Amino acid sequence: MCRLLFVKNDAPVSMQHHLEKFAQTAKNSPEDQSHGWGCAWLESGEWQFYHSIKPIWEDCFERFKPCDYFLAHARSAYRNEGIEVRNNMPFDDGEKVFIFNGELQGVRIREAGRIGAERVFNFIKRFDNGDMELAIQQGIDHLVRKSRYIRAMNFIIATANEAWVSTTFNENPEYFQLHTKLIDGTYIVSSAPYEKSSDWTPIENNIIMRILRSE
Repeated sequence: MCRLLFVKNDAPVSMQHHLEKFAQTAKNSPEDQSHGWGCAWLESGEWQFYHSIKPIWEDCFERFKPCDYFLAHARSAYRNEGIEVRNNMPFDDGEKVFIFNGELQGVRIREAGRIGAERVFNFIKRFDNGDMELAIQQGIDHLVRKSRYIRAMNFIIATANEAWVSTTFNENPEYFQLHTKLIDGTYIVSSAPYEKSSDWTPIENNIIMRILRSE
């Protein structure tokens, strides 16, 4: 399954540094993360994107300037299917950016999307009437009822002003549990710890966290 990264600070930090660390966690993952990657970052208030079909650890990060707010995703394609750069996250709708890690089995919903993660994104947005936390919770509740089994359903939805981290997993917490860390003013959410690993805090299962861009 995929790997997720979210980083924010009040001042620009090195994207290259964090992407290099993140790439090593993907390379050393017990599951294959070689099916491409992508990232999104804010620049002058607008989302910018980069997607590549390369494994993240084979790419070069010198192209990325320091930034105060960004997400990255390393992909593990379900059943090794749909390995195309257009299927690499982050997905976006012009306002919201979405990254996902998990596996839903026997899902009974009708929703647009090339792959399952994009369908989850679009399905959750159905419930958005201005309260994103409620929309996420309602979307999760429906997906749980309409799925035969959920190995995991972790995702991050970010706008220019805030991000929402949602965690759900029913097995293998060593792999699926997200972690967070605050170091030198930089707030990080990652699928796997890096930097000084003992300083990371596991994020509880079955919660929804709101992270303001400036707080």
